[in-house]
Formats: sequence, structure tokens, C-alpha cells
Amino acid sequence: MTQASLTLRNGRLPGSDERVDVTISGGVIRRIGYRDKATPGQESVDLGERWLIPGLWDNHVHFSQWAQTARRLDLSATASAAEVAALVRERVRETPPGETLVGFGFRDGLWPDAPGRAVIDDASGGLPVVLVSGDLHSCWLNSAALAAHGFPDHPTGLLREDDAFAVVNALGTVPDAVMDGWVDTAARAAAARGVVGIVEMEMAWNPGDWQRRIEAGTDVLRVEASVYSQHLEQAIALGLRSGAALDGTGGLAVMGPFKVITDGSLNTRTAYCFDEYPGLEGTAGSHGLLTVPHDRLVSLMRRAAANGIRPAVHAIGDRANSLALDAFAEVGCEGSIEHAQLLRDEDLARFAALGIIASVQPEQALDDRDVADRYWVGRTGRAFVLKALLDARATLALGSDAPVAPLDPWVTIAAAVGRTRGGREPWQPGQAISRQAALGASARGRHGVSVGDLADLAVCETDPFVASVTDLRRMPVAATLIAGRFTHNTL
Repeated sequence: MTQASLTLRNGRLPGSDERVDVTISGGVIRRIGYRDKATPGQESVDLGERWLIPGLWDNHVHFSQWAQTARRLDLSATASAAEVAALVRERVRETPPGETLVGFGFRDGLWPDAPGRAVIDDASGGLPVVLVSGDLHSCWLNSAALAAHGFPDHPTGLLREDDAFAVVNALGTVPDAVMDGWVDTAARAAAARGVVGIVEMEMAWNPGDWQRRIEAGTDVLRVEASVYSQHLEQAIALGLRSGAALDGTGGLAVMGPFKVITDGSLNTRTAYCFDEYPGLEGTAGSHGLLTVPHDRLVSLMRRAAANGIRPAVHAIGDRANSLALDAFAEVGCEGSIEHAQLLRDEDLARFAALGIIASVQPEQALDDRDVADRYWVGRTGRAFVLKALLDARATLALGSDAPVAPLDPWVTIAAAVGRTRGGREPWQPGQAISRQAALGASARGRHGVSVGDLADLAVCETDPFVASVTDLRRMPVAATLIAGRFTHNTL
């Protein structure tokens, strides 16, 4: 799946106006130098003085859900349960009988009214309605949908954590051919934004899904296919080890990490914290939820690591992060903490000391800034810290958690650099990182293009090291290559 021999001519590297040629053979960069005469018989492409950068990764995605998002009712702009009900009432008129109306993107943490079963029943009648929150940790169902999914007596219709995950997984049970078509479209859109690879975090048998998709022609992304607890033993029985190529994928897909979710989310007020949530003091769950006890977490991580599968632990609240770091220390393996949204100062240095990657999603800081100011009041200086992690010598890996945020690395990079969007004042600007650091954290540690590197590359219209935050967010991408093969090309 590699280009035999290719020269990219007349390009520029970030931070420089000098024009160079880049020669690729066998999928690897062999030479970078000043422009020279073309070699007879060698294919060449003129970059037109555009900037050549390392190909970008999204280090945390839920790809099937991302592929379905465009087909769901958009609730992201709603500010109350009443607004959601109005949108549902309008869409119900257009939904054929027998189908389920699915919406996505509501965030109720700051609403003046609470989601409720009666509110959505009144808007929907007998048509099943499932509304998925923007953080994926809760679902709001009407009575018809509650009955269909096994919760007929639920008092509010707002399901959280494992109950919500079960409903979301059930929504994904469309025929493989249909889902794979949606995924192919979404994969090509990602390639058009300079993405060369993803870490797939769906709650599914991801190795098999991506083997099937790549064999069918979805060959524009590298994929690290994760597994959850329900599939860990299957992966072990098959001898799958993190980083090892999956059969039939030509090396495009490899076994990824073992993902385990230990707490909830901020918007759902289930992230597990040392401090109580304001307004919930003295109640059950006032500190959030620890969904996997420490001993169980250590047992699962030890089982995965002993069989060559790298743990990736979801932890959002500061107490969940501290416990996850404790578990890594006890097991003695490397891995990643996914999200790491709220951290104690004393835990920052432990990431580097233990060899734990901080896999973070900067755009979520902008989604959650207002709810953090309310529910993590007095602690937001420790929330969504990027610079502090880098200063502590931690390794950052940037991603989106799509569909929680868009699968677009330029949106991610802009959020990491600017800590703002939509004209608002930057939020906790002291935690912004440099353009160079953000690019490196989006490109598997590659800050530039070097001889000997795999020729996973992107070609963009503006130098990312000097572009404004606004220009970063909308960066035009002219081409993307995997191992010297174009996966997107408008040159």
C-alpha cells in the first residue's frame, strides 16, 4: 500500500520559507534538499510552495458514532429541556412510523430545567426517542424508547453511565454494510483534514470491524483498534498484542490499547472528584462515580499488560486520575490516561515518572468551560491543564473524543494553542501550549519532516507555526499521504 517512488517538489517546511524537494521511496522519506532536476522515470508532484508537515493523528475517537452524528438531530445549541422538546416535536413530524428518532449533543449541566420523561413524551407521542448527550455519558429517552430498551419504569428517562452506554451501543446495531459505508465517508473526510491515523475507542469488537472495512477498501487511515473488558479475553485468545498488525489490513490496522472507563464525565456530574459537586453535597454520588473499583482496575490492567496489551484508562475527575496513576504504579506497566481533565498538582509529575501518556482533548475545555466554572469552582486552574503537563515532562497525545468534539486535528490544535473560540476571552490562558508542541502532540511526537521518517504527511496552505488561532481552526489541507500514497489530493 505504499507509493514506489515519489518526489514532492517545491515545498516548504514549517518555520521556514526555503523551498525544498522531499524524495520518498518504500514509504519512507529518503532525502530532503534544495530543488534539483527531476530524476527520469520518477513521479513528482509540485507542492506549489505549500507547507509539508507530519501527518496528523486523532488519538481518541468513537468512529462509528462520529459517522452517525450527521444523521442525528443536532441538539448542540440547545440551552434548556424546553428547547430540546421543541426540536423533537418538529422532527417527529418528519420521522416515519416504526423508526427511532435519535438526537445528539445536548449538555444539561447548566440548564434552568431538568430533562424529564414527561417533557419528551409530550413532544414525541408514541415514537421512540433517544437523545444522546454531548459527552456520551447520558441518554434521555421517552417512554416508548425506555420500554424498548428495557427500562420501562425509569422515573426520569435520563440514563447515565453503563445504562446509557448500553443504549448507545444498541443504536449502533445497523447492518455492517450500511455502517461501513458511513464509516468510509467519514474516513475520507478525516483524510481531507490531514488525518493519517486514529485510535478507535468504540465499545465494539474493533479489530474485526476494521479488518472488514480495510479489506473492503477503506484504506485512507491507519487504525489502532482498542478493546474493552468484554472483549479482552477474546483479544488475548487470538494472541493480539498492542502494535501488532491485524491480518488482512496491509499494516494499516494494528491492535490498539485495552480501554477501561473508571469514572463518568463533568457535564453529567459523574466525574469522580475529591471535592463534592456544588448543590449535591451530602447526597449519594456527590463526589461523582467510581465505576471500576481500584482492585478490579488493577486486576484488569495486569491481565492486559501481561499479554502485551497496553492499558488506556478513562479518568476525568482528580480522584479518578489519582487512582488510575496508583493502578499504573502498582501494575508497573506503561499506558495512557484518557482525558485527564482535572488533576492534583502533586499528580502531574507522576505521568512522566510512570511513563503514562496524557491523552487529552483540548476542544472539550471550550465546550466545558462554563460548566467547569460552576461545578469545579475554585479548581479550574487544575482543569484541562496542557502546559503544566508539558512542564512536568509528560507526553501529550491530542485527540477529539469524536463525536464529543469534531474529528478535526486543526480544531484540536487551535484549542490547545488559543484556549478560545467564538470571540470569547481565552479560558485559563496560562495552560495554552505552543504551535510546535500542539503539532507534535497531534503527530505522534513528530514536530517536523525528517529523513528516515515514515512518509505519513499532510500538505497545508499556511505555515502552522505562524498561523493565527483562527486560521489554524480552518486550515486548508491540499493533500494527505500515508507511506507516500495519496489518501487526499487537491494539488
